[in-house]
Amino acid sequence: MDEPHQLVELRAIPLSYLADLETPSQKIHSDYDVEAWKGTRGYKDYALYLRRLNEAVVGHYLPIEGKSESTAIDSLIALLDVLDVWIDEIPPLQTPQRFGNLAFRTWGQRLEDGIDALLGTHLPPEYAAAIPYIRPYLLTSFGSFIRMDYGTGHETSFALFLLCLTLLRFLTPSPAEERAVVLRLFTRYLRLCWRLQDTYSLEPAGSHGVWGLDDSCFLPYIFGSGQLRDQTAIPVNAVLKSPLEKTNLIREVKRGPFHEHSSQLHSIAVGVPNWGKVNKGLFKMYEAEVLGKRVVVQHVPLGGLLRWDIQAASVAAATVSQTGTQAPWAAQAASVAPWAATQAPWDRSRMGPPTLPR
Repeated sequence: MDEPHQLVELRAIPLSYLADLETPSQKIHSDYDVEAWKGTRGYKDYALYLRRLNEAVVGHYLPIEGKSESTAIDSLIALLDVLDVWIDEIPPLQTPQRFGNLAFRTWGQRLEDGIDALLGTHLPPEYAAAIPYIRPYLLTSFGSFIRMDYGTGHETSFALFLLCLTLLRFLTPSPAEERAVVLRLFTRYLRLCWRLQDTYSLEPAGSHGVWGLDDSCFLPYIFGSGQLRDQTAIPVNAVLKSPLEKTNLIREVKRGPFHEHSSQLHSIAVGVPNWGKVNKGLFKMYEAEVLGKRVVVQHVPLGGLLRWDIQAASVAAATVSQTGTQAPWAAQAASVAPWAATQAPWDRSRMGPPTLPR
């Protein structure tokens, strides 16, 4: 995911090609599969798509001014609004569970039963043939209805859902529309997911606790740092006291000193000199800690529109990396960020010898 100076166009997939594609399914069963995925066309499309979204929001902030000029984005927001109403219609059960209210399974069952009709209502008729190829991504975008949890893998599924709609050109890969995808559509998705987590007490999926960046999401940090990347008026350490929506949400759900319950964010805030380094580092961290972790991406459906051309990826899978990809601000070989005073316990197995200066 090296940052290009000029972003190339995303490929387009004509609707007429759908009949020749397989439907998405679970492809990742081992660490070998994770490495193989990184060499596929689908992975490269996703890497490019995130870069394009990031570039589209540089220097643009919330609240976004003016009315939406995209009927496609308006339609997808309306779809998410329907799902939000379902929360009102399916209140949590008065049960003593700490995590995972059983009413979430009822909400999920309604989604599974009605997703084809929901997509058919909010997509133009000519996209009906695409529903089997995008349905799996939307279904896995809101959490696991079995484990009753939500995490970065589910967030990634929603981003892949948006990528599929862009490859099909339901969403237009232009800077203005990609900016609206982040600042209008993705933020609406986040608010829905936060409400699902709060209402149904969803457990964080694969959370590293105080050692993780966030219990449930990652992309808002990438896009937020992208927004601030090219300016200097707001320094990185301003997030410790500024009224940024995401940090405010953290303070609402966590108690105690910020440096204790969100040590990674605090370390970035006090240890990284500018937003450009933060943005670049978060991309690398996302690749290593989300896309590079089997336990996170093993449930993400792949194939179809997101090509699983495993033969082309065989070289990438020849050797399974044990160290992941370091953020550029890391000066050590250990995957733990060097600004952290204490090493994350889940990283001990990946410790290696110190990097010698060149």
